[in-house]
Amino acid sequence: MNEDALAVFIPIIAIFMSLLIPIVYAITDYRRRRDIVEAHHKERLAGIERGMEIPPLPEAFFKPMEKTDRPRHLLTGMIWLFVGIGVGAFLYSVAGHDVAAIGLIPAGVGLAFLVYYFIEGRNELAEYKSREAARSASRDAAKGTPFENKAA
Repeated sequence: MNEDALAVFIPIIAIFMSLLIPIVYAITDYRRRRDIVEAHHKERLAGIERGMEIPPLPEAFFKPMEKTDRPRHLLTGMIWLFVGIGVGAFLYSVAGHDVAAIGLIPAGVGLAFLVYYFIEGRNELAEYKSREAARSASRDAAKGTPFENKAA
């Protein structure tokens, strides 16, 4: 295959893969959720057949999944910054000063994440922790604590 044909295929493959990855993610996520619902349905039917009293489905079962990941701007910024420094050092040792400037791109992204963390990220982390504490308290209130006096 000559170099011109290869040069044409690179952007085509890049576009194809950038469209294919989210589609594959959506399909696998749909199948995972479908399997969970199907398993829950089979479990409920088995309980009904045995004459067991079936509790109603939890409210969270019908809601889309909430993102519960902690904000990680500090970690992301440090990773990007040190990747940029590493790429820059590697390119400087291999190709020289002009090419080593490419390492400034990921280093700049890392610095942007770090600046965001120091300006807004701490507040976002504090809000996340307060939401988690409230969510935990509401779960505990819904379950009831084991030390409650139920006879009173």
